[in-house]
Amino acid sequence: MLSLRKIQPGHGLNLTETTPPPAPGPDEVLLRVLAAGVCGTDLHIDEWTTSYHFLASALPVTVGHEFSGELAQLGSDVQGLQPGQLVTVRPSVTCGVCAACSAGQPDGCVTRRGIGVTRDGGFAPWTLVPARNCVPIPMGVDPEVAAMTEPLTVSHEAVRTGGVSPGDRVLVLGPGNIGQGIALFARAAGASQVVVAGHGDAARLEVLRRMGFTDLIDFAETGMEAGLAPYLANDAGGPFDVVIEATGAAAVIAPALAALKPHGVLVITGIHAAPVPIDLTALVRRHQQLRGSYRAPESDWPVVVAFMQAHHALLRHMITHRLPLAEAYEGFALSRNKSATKVMVLPNGEAAACA
Repeated sequence: MLSLRKIQPGHGLNLTETTPPPAPGPDEVLLRVLAAGVCGTDLHIDEWTTSYHFLASALPVTVGHEFSGELAQLGSDVQGLQPGQLVTVRPSVTCGVCAACSAGQPDGCVTRRGIGVTRDGGFAPWTLVPARNCVPIPMGVDPEVAAMTEPLTVSHEAVRTGGVSPGDRVLVLGPGNIGQGIALFARAAGASQVVVAGHGDAARLEVLRRMGFTDLIDFAETGMEAGLAPYLANDAGGPFDVVIEATGAAAVIAPALAALKPHGVLVITGIHAAPVPIDLTALVRRHQQLRGSYRAPESDWPVVVAFMQAHHALLRHMITHRLPLAEAYEGFALSRNKSATKVMVLPNGEAAACA
């Protein structure tokens, strides 16, 4: 079967023929992949940025960690799932034996592995995954939207980490897939204003406009200081209660803190390739908080699935491109040059809607 794989350390991925997976083990399922999203993590793996050199010992590996599929075969010990069922997959595989796992706290697992990162993932027609990582998708949610569950959990966790409350003014830096999800969940949390800013992101800002957001800034046209100035004026509300960064760009961190009110919260969700200098004295004197947000707890997944079911049509705006697996690498270029919000790769052809 055709698979998109990271073969060796260094730049690049390879479309290559691989052997289909064997029959699932007792606690595994064989998944027929229907849709797999191209993510910033995939771009980092392709580029072999320093933050992802830890993959070296796991290579070669099939990439792709945002995906949904149909259960084709169940292991002998699998319960609660049915053949033909549509599921999405939590990519974080916990060990089950460390102190946290043994205590029933898998979110604290210290030896987890990532599907599509350190074990084979979803850029292939078929993949094996642990049954406990499968999250059933309700009727009415199609496979392409279901494949966005993982990034939406990241967005949900960022808003939760920021403590966004009714009436808060929120600034989202980065209008990509994660930033768009953050904007949606901030609005759902009752934020009185959600401002989303990017740089050379006209296509992604247009997606936000179609989802009902109007306070949109492209710093490529205004510059960051000038673009934010109207929102930071006293008659506009002044500095923001919460700023959530989803760019991975070091240059935005200092201006983000400057746009944050005293006692405000700055949430970092972007993966930064190098250390970022921060004026800690200013942060301390303004009583600001800096919080990191990364993987969502397992308890977030049902909440996000319920949101997806309620807002299915809205979320479809985020899917801007669909490609067959043979053209998957072209989707990386679309994501990298900001032409796309979410590129869906369809390893088994057109994803069928679930009525």
